[in-house]
Amino acid sequence: METSMDTSMETLLYAAELVEENGTFTLVIQDVRRGTVQTTPVPKSMVDKLPTFLSALSAKLNPVPSRDRW
Repeated sequence: METSMDTSMETLLYAAELVEENGTFTLVIQDVRRGTVQTTPVPKSMVDKLPTFLSALSAKLNPVPSRDRW
């Protein structure tokens, strides 16, 4: 039996980290292709909402197919 190998390759474009130091939060974004790094402070209130934001974003980008009623 002959099988086909998946030849797709992933390419990392950006890397993100949320860093906490002494109660201060900083978002660090690395543009891997350009070799640049940007940082920005993030308020704790936004950090606390991050799981909710990520869930909403995931739901928006990957909607669950609706079920047809019979």
